[in-house]
Amino acid sequence: MAQPVLCVDVGSTFTKAVLVDAEGGEFLAAAAHPTTIGTDVLDGVGAVRRAVEDVAGLRAGEVLACSSAGGGLRLAVVGYEREVSAEAGYRVALSAGGRVEHVASGPLDPAGIAALRSARPDVVLLVGGTDGGNAEVLLHNAKSLAAARIGVPIVLAGNADAAAEARAALARTKRRVTVAPNVLPRIGVLDPVGARAAIREVFLRHVIGGKHLSKGPAFARMVRGATPDVVLAGIEVLADGVGGVPGAGDVIVIDVGGATTDVYSVLTPSGEDAGLAKDVVATLWHARTVEGDLGIRWSAPGVVAAARTERLLGDEECDRLAAHARRCAADPSFVPSTRAEREADAVLARLAVTVALRRHGRPASPSAAARPLRDVGLVVGSGGVLRHADEATRAGILAPATSDHAGGWKVPEGARLAVDTRYVLFAAGLLAERAPQAAARLARGVL
Repeated sequence: MAQPVLCVDVGSTFTKAVLVDAEGGEFLAAAAHPTTIGTDVLDGVGAVRRAVEDVAGLRAGEVLACSSAGGGLRLAVVGYEREVSAEAGYRVALSAGGRVEHVASGPLDPAGIAALRSARPDVVLLVGGTDGGNAEVLLHNAKSLAAARIGVPIVLAGNADAAAEARAALARTKRRVTVAPNVLPRIGVLDPVGARAAIREVFLRHVIGGKHLSKGPAFARMVRGATPDVVLAGIEVLADGVGGVPGAGDVIVIDVGGATTDVYSVLTPSGEDAGLAKDVVATLWHARTVEGDLGIRWSAPGVVAAARTERLLGDEECDRLAAHARRCAADPSFVPSTRAEREADAVLARLAVTVALRRHGRPASPSAAARPLRDVGLVVGSGGVLRHADEATRAGILAPATSDHAGGWKVPEGARLAVDTRYVLFAAGLLAERAPQAAARLARGVL
């Protein structure tokens, strides 16, 4: 066997590593270590490397990494109409692995520029107009960003007929701009691929180094993308398969974290869904939504507030759970040690799953259709609260995915539930381009 590949996820709290045989896709070992933000993130990478090499009795060769440390990828979207191009840009930004900190629609004015600055994005996604359609707002916003000397990189993915003029306006004040295909080339068609690739390239070229997570260039060279973007690539491999490795079909993945709960869905449209564009901004079939108020540590009080709003618990139950949530938020490193604490954590996680799935599946607007998740055959849970739980607790946390009929979308009642206990989906995403069959075999380890 050739030297195995070390796949590393440098998170804001923990650095996780999986050692993989890149020829056969065999899982060899895994380890975790607190992310060493205070010194150099490579200290933590070195620690997990030594740990997995000790467990496997093998030396790692190539190191592939993804990162959400230092706040991850912070995106701002500047578009035309809020429910058309700005909405399209918002969906594409999420699928590219970013956390959308700000959305602006219409012509930027001084107040809009000030709001954009205050959001402190790492990248601005500038969109607007269908190809051959309205160009006025896109050009106005390009000139406004140029005049304001917004210093972060700009990905321009709007009206193709106006892209050259918009780029020239930005270039005149030496803005860093990357042109990508229009995310909304025509009404009802959402095209995320080009913009997603451009955002990834900008993240690697400008953002990772700019966060000063490491003293030298070695870390930037090993990073292949933002963690959520890489995870989505791993889920795509799991769903679609590669070559002789079969795919699992339509998949939902729910990642319950300390600060957010992320929901990914990878679907293959069929029947009416494949032939009709019901919405002004069509369904994004490979999608991710991020719920920043639904973490079970930093954002735990938000889970209780959302559960109250959704009427998932009575007032007395919410009040009791709120005390546990406040404790978790005050001490994000808190580890439950009693049965009551573990049960409260499980309730928080179940509520986060319920609300996050409702938001992911519901129609984006009153005139839109719900996300077509009814035929999903596999629901995968991820996150430490699931990996460290027993089977019964895992089943209870994930149960809403197939039983919550009050959320405004049709649940996949026949779906199989699974947990990414070895945390391999990010590693499959890192391997997807260079060793696709190995990536697909590794991803099937969640089944």
